[in-house]
Amino acid sequence: MNIKSVSIAAILLGLVGMSGANAWTYNIGDTTLKLTGYGTSGVFQTDEESTDFVGDWRVRAQISHDINSNHSFGVVYAIDATAIDDDKFMREAFAYYQLRDYGRMEIGFTDSIARKLGVGLPDVGGLRINDRPLFHKLITPDGAVISDTTLTTGRSALRMNIASASNNGVQYGMSFAGLTDDYDFAVDAGLKIRRPSGKLKSAFSFGASFMDNPDGFSTDVYSPSVTADWRAQLTAGMNFQYNSWLWGTTARVIYDENPIGPISDGLVVGTGVSYDVLKYSVSLTYMLSDTGIWNADVDNYVDNMVIGSFRYKYSEFVDGWISLGASSKTPFLSAGLRITF
Repeated sequence: MNIKSVSIAAILLGLVGMSGANAWTYNIGDTTLKLTGYGTSGVFQTDEESTDFVGDWRVRAQISHDINSNHSFGVVYAIDATAIDDDKFMREAFAYYQLRDYGRMEIGFTDSIARKLGVGLPDVGGLRINDRPLFHKLITPDGAVISDTTLTTGRSALRMNIASASNNGVQYGMSFAGLTDDYDFAVDAGLKIRRPSGKLKSAFSFGASFMDNPDGFSTDVYSPSVTADWRAQLTAGMNFQYNSWLWGTTARVIYDENPIGPISDGLVVGTGVSYDVLKYSVSLTYMLSDTGIWNADVDNYVDNMVIGSFRYKYSEFVDGWISLGASSKTPFLSAGLRITF
């Protein structure tokens, strides 16, 4: 992590440590300002001679206005460590309009609806395994790795998301993106089905995407940019919760038509389980990435990752975590402190 990112993380940790959660929500009539985020600071060690700093953070601001009980609109701006790593000044920036009984429309720079309606893998550590995992920044793989299991077509193109309201636990939506040098256009679709009642709670998600003419497009720092005629993606996931147990499994498939240069498509699958008791949480997570599976002219690159994590919640806003894991070749130990607001 560069010095700029370390400095910002340290500042955010200090600010959050001096503030209460209620101080970040302000209501002025029918207008609400809400500020949320987190900061993580820790260490990452792969052998006795190398100890690296782990820093992660995100700040998200939202201003919303209720026209009446059914209509509202607002704007959202967010910045995080991922954006700074990519030399960008935002993670997302968009405006939205919401009709309570029907759904929501977003226009701006943000994730596609397929990613927003996706489900992730259980994890209580601080290495961000569901969003460009931090361990791949510190353990450089020997080949291309698809870093997480939820579908993405980036956040750097002007996008319109249309999502339905949840009806009997079912929510769906579409995304349309363009006006970027990375591709001509992208269309995404997502579906989420939740069953939150009863002893056994469940969630299922499905996503699909088509991207026309990707040209130097990349969302993962661990895979080469893709240039191809088109890219298609599919993703599916499910979570089951019984009392304090949570089990999840997800998968993502990427196919590039007539790619030029290094191969970066393939599949990634993952599964994990977590358990919560009082102030303690534990989890075990496994992911497998296999690139080059569609092209007989290149060798597959397979990367395995397993992580066991432990978290202790000191208070409502402060907790500490320890993760022990291994990639295909490198075992590691990581620990840190996380503050949320």
